[in-house]
Amino acid sequence: MSSLVIQTSFIGDVILTTPLISLLAERGPVDVVTTPIGATVLQNNPGIRHLLVYDKRRAHSGVRGFAAFARTVRATTQRVERAYLAQGSLRSAALAIAVGASTRAGFSTSGGHVLYTDRIEYHDDWHHARRLLSLADYTYATTITDRDLQPRVYPGPSEIAAVDAILQHRTRPFIALAPGSVWATKRWPYFAELVTQISDTFDIALIGGPDDRDVARDIAQHTHPERIINAIGQLSLLGSAELIRRAQAIVTNDSSPQHLASAVGTPTLTLFGPTVQEFGFGPLAPFSQSIGRTDLPCRPCDRHGPQRCPLGHWKCMRELSAIEVRDALHTVLEPKERLQQREQQIEQQTPRHPPQHPTPSQ
Repeated sequence: MSSLVIQTSFIGDVILTTPLISLLAERGPVDVVTTPIGATVLQNNPGIRHLLVYDKRRAHSGVRGFAAFARTVRATTQRVERAYLAQGSLRSAALAIAVGASTRAGFSTSGGHVLYTDRIEYHDDWHHARRLLSLADYTYATTITDRDLQPRVYPGPSEIAAVDAILQHRTRPFIALAPGSVWATKRWPYFAELVTQISDTFDIALIGGPDDRDVARDIAQHTHPERIINAIGQLSLLGSAELIRRAQAIVTNDSSPQHLASAVGTPTLTLFGPTVQEFGFGPLAPFSQSIGRTDLPCRPCDRHGPQRCPLGHWKCMRELSAIEVRDALHTVLEPKERLQQREQQIEQQTPRHPPQHPTPSQ
């Protein structure tokens, strides 16, 4: 039985869709529709037969673009039996119909639910990876453990080589820091202070895109240059995942690096401000923790995180100190046996050959 997964949402959502893809791949061929940036993180996934890039804002915008892309999907997949609407917009549902999917499964709360044949209950209290898994097997989703719920990404030889070049001959263990976020109120302001607390013990790897260069420059000034591994703007998403995989742990805002860390099994400390872990987007890697102010009645204030604090004080992030985060990081890294196990795991899991998988179509 062939399946089509439509996931055109944020990067974190794309990563959290990989358990669903793996489950469906056990039943038959799986084709995936995703955005251009989503495709970069799904490259090399052995469960995907065809990776179909839907550039809905540019090349495939408008009615003509939509129709042209639907024709491409039909020609590539030949016949779609079941579509899984991991992104619940009306446009995604219309695409499932346009490509001929006779069965369309999505959440009953989604905007396109009127076009679904199977409406699945959306559990606010579930992790989103579990919610997405329930689209294909609701009973299985209720029983699977968090350990088996972990997403997966697959860095290839080029990503491994890029990280080798950045790390060169470094031997000290390092902590990854991801200070950025698309949402301004999610950006914890004290990463530089945290560096002063931990750089005597660990090197610091800075993860992020080109927009994070200014904050990375400020962070780097708070320790010796030899302690900094500045990967800001230098790696692809899969390259960043490979660098995170080799870290002892990562400290990150509620943004895509925490999901990359979940996908490569790196212990994660996630800093939650306007959002909360209970929304279903917390870390899934072993030994991970989340931290945030629990005494503020205004939290949470938004499902994603507004660009400005609605009340103007931004206490959820400003009152989360570097010392609190340092202490929480120590609990992620302790006991010492765990740190030793992590070092062995990093060494054993460093691949030198790409996984066997079908060549994705784009």
